[in-house]
Amino acid sequence: MSAIVTTNCPDLELIARGKVRDLYRVDANSLLFVATDRISAFDVIMQNGITNKGKLLTEISIFWFSFLKDVLPNHLITANFDEMPAKVKQYRDQLEGRSMLVKSLRVLPIESIVRGYITGSAWSEYKKKGTVCDIALPAGMQESQAFPEPLWTPSTKAEIGDHDENIHPSKAAAIIGEKHAAEMARVSVELYTKARDYALERGIIIADTKFEFGVDENDTLYLIDEVLTPDSSRFWPAATYKVGAGQDSFDKQYLRNYLESIGFDKSTGITLPDDVVKNTMSKYQEAYKLLTGKDAQL
Repeated sequence: MSAIVTTNCPDLELIARGKVRDLYRVDANSLLFVATDRISAFDVIMQNGITNKGKLLTEISIFWFSFLKDVLPNHLITANFDEMPAKVKQYRDQLEGRSMLVKSLRVLPIESIVRGYITGSAWSEYKKKGTVCDIALPAGMQESQAFPEPLWTPSTKAEIGDHDENIHPSKAAAIIGEKHAAEMARVSVELYTKARDYALERGIIIADTKFEFGVDENDTLYLIDEVLTPDSSRFWPAATYKVGAGQDSFDKQYLRNYLESIGFDKSTGITLPDDVVKNTMSKYQEAYKLLTGKDAQL
C-alpha cells in the first residue's frame, strides 16, 4: 500500500490543506479532519509520506480525546466510518481510519505549547539568554532537565511555509483576549499534567506538546485538532532518560536528526529514503503500543 499524501473528495468542500491534515466542510455544523501520510520537519513538508502514519495519528488522538474529556470537552463527533454522512462514505478507500467528523468551531489563532523539560528551541534560547520565550528561569539548568513546573509557552500560528513564532505568554491576550488566554494557559497545563503522569507510568516521558483550541457560539472552549501525537509532542523513553544530554525519542526527532545529518536546507522538501520512512513509522507504532497497550489497527 502506498502512502496517501493528498486526498481528493470533490463532493466535499475543501477548506484547507495543512502540513499533515486535509480539512473539509461537511455541513454548517461539522467538518472532516483527515490525517494524511504527509510528514513535515522544520515546517517543511517532505516529498514522500509515511505509509499509514495518518491512521496511527488518528488512533492516538482518539485515545487522548477520550482520556482527557473530563478536563475539557473536545470537538470529536465520531471517528467510526460507518457513522459518517453518506457524502463522506463514498470516499471510504481514501478516508477510512484516518478521518474524524468534528464540530465546526472558531479556531483560536494560538498554538498552545506546554513544556515539561528543557529541550529543542527552549534549550537553545536558555543557553543564550537564560530564558524560554522570554520567561526567566533558574540559573544552571541542564539540557533535558525537568522544569520546576510545566511552562506554558504559546506561539503564533504560521501559514504553511512560514515558521511559528514563540511569544511571551503575556502577548497571547492581545491576540485572543484575556479570558481565552487565561483559560488556555490553565487548561493546557492541566491537560499536559494528566497526560504526562499517565504516560510516565507506561515508560514514556512527554517532554513537551502542542494543543489547539476552538470556541463555539457560546464562547465555550474546546480541545481540537490532533492531541499528544508524535507529530505534536516530544516522547522520550523513560528507561534511558538522563539529564545533561539530548534524548532518544519516539517522535519526529529521529527524522529531524536525519535531516540535520545530511545538511538539510530547511526550505525544500526532499524524498526520504525507505529506511528513514520505516524507522520513523516504527517509532510511532512503539509509542502507541506503550500508551494504549494495543497494536495499532492499520
